[in-house]
Amino acid sequence: MEIIRYPDDPRPADWKAPVLALGNFDGLHRGHMKIIERVHRTAIERGSTPVVLTFDPHPTRVVRPEKAPRVLMNEAQKVEVLDAAGMRGVAIVHFTAELSRWDPETFVRLVLVDWLGVSEVWVGGNFLFGRDRTGTFAVLRSLGEQYGFRADKIDPVCVRGAVVSSTRVRRLLAEGRVDEAGVLLGRHFFVDGQVVGGDARGRALGFPTANLRTDSEMVPPHGVYATIVRTADGFQPAVTNIGVRPTFDGGGAPTIETHLLRGGRDLYGANLRLYFVQRMRDEQAFASVDALRARIDQDCRDVMALFGQISV
Repeated sequence: MEIIRYPDDPRPADWKAPVLALGNFDGLHRGHMKIIERVHRTAIERGSTPVVLTFDPHPTRVVRPEKAPRVLMNEAQKVEVLDAAGMRGVAIVHFTAELSRWDPETFVRLVLVDWLGVSEVWVGGNFLFGRDRTGTFAVLRSLGEQYGFRADKIDPVCVRGAVVSSTRVRRLLAEGRVDEAGVLLGRHFFVDGQVVGGDARGRALGFPTANLRTDSEMVPPHGVYATIVRTADGFQPAVTNIGVRPTFDGGGAPTIETHLLRGGRDLYGANLRLYFVQRMRDEQAFASVDALRARIDQDCRDVMALFGQISV
């Protein structure tokens, strides 16, 4: 996987007549992946290079920063998923206020034609680009005819009667409905982070936890979750609490504390990926430490029962 950035990097010489997926692709949900799969298949059939073009930062952060969404994925995570999907290259356009004022033809000419030399461009049915979002698919197709490339689109993907979108995924995650968000994504939602030192309260209770520090912008709300932890040793089922530990003091910043159900080595300093499978309950305060201990034990049993029905 080769990554280039506009306007600094030239197009690699071995990118042959790129077939391009164009969009923001935040979260790479099932609708996005349908575009990626079509681009990959088309490029392989034609002996071309499958490439994704996306933007950094998210354009909304430049044109309407007060309405900018929390992103579902950082750049490294996005590249990882695209690489696994067979993309040969990622072209990242540095989105600026100046670029936001370009009309659609300027963007097509400077970026798609002069920079990338595309042979074909695929977008989602609702993709808009250019100044004031005036670039519709019809405009893109007309410009493709003018500049010598083909443009096509993928209709939105619907799940349970509703269109899959990054906005909908964010809403579900913000409500703690991680299982439903996973259906739209086509995989469990995950965050990456590093295990940092805690106050060892979990260990004292008999349930040692890994305390995860993450830079992810999108984290599910307070509560107890069935999760899967990926470490260098593989995958493990886990119970994760997000919150402020109200039984003890309830103050301070929220923490992400994960108890591995099969035990394992000390993870301090390790990098983890935490997959959210299902929300089990709200975070709550207990009348005593013993009551908390009993509830955690029940949580572990409930999560193990859940994982007895699904594959980790």
